[in-house]
Amino acid sequence: MKCSVFIATSADGYIATEDGGVDWLQESGNQAADMTDNPDAGFSAFMASVDCLIMGRKCMEVISSMNLSAEQWPYGDIPIVVLSKTLPEPPANLRGKVEMFSGEIDQLIQELEERGLRHAYVDGGTTITAFLNKQLINEMIISVAPVLLGAGIPLFGRLDRRIDLSDAGAAVLANGFIQVSYTVSYG
Repeated sequence: MKCSVFIATSADGYIATEDGGVDWLQESGNQAADMTDNPDAGFSAFMASVDCLIMGRKCMEVISSMNLSAEQWPYGDIPIVVLSKTLPEPPANLRGKVEMFSGEIDQLIQELEERGLRHAYVDGGTTITAFLNKQLINEMIISVAPVLLGAGIPLFGRLDRRIDLSDAGAAVLANGFIQVSYTVSYG
């Protein structure tokens, strides 16, 4: 199964504040910029390329706290699997939208492939790190916000080995974000 990352960080590499806040993402950059040509920084096109989403519990909790309406829900109707060894059920506002999984990542990938799924969007810092350590991430798209948080939850945790990135691409978005993309190589 192909596994891809699409995520935003602060310029100093954090995906959230220490308390898990992500409001800074909406407040960063040039708010008056004309984003007509790329209003969601390629997220819709990326979502059209994947057929499932795998996220960690903390990521799910942030999404749950947003209380998104049906019109605001960014994930369409693709299967969403939440990894958690401690939470057996999703929050009430996400029931029917996500399924919980407490097993091993390799088992999950096998089950998803058996369901005919071929391209996973992997989200959440701990989850992304776990997938990198299992050599499962194939590509990453990281949007870097023009803000320094100084502290917070880093995108990457401790990696088991060096991981090389190749086929680099970069684009400066009208709002001042820089979007970089890489192919992940495990050598």
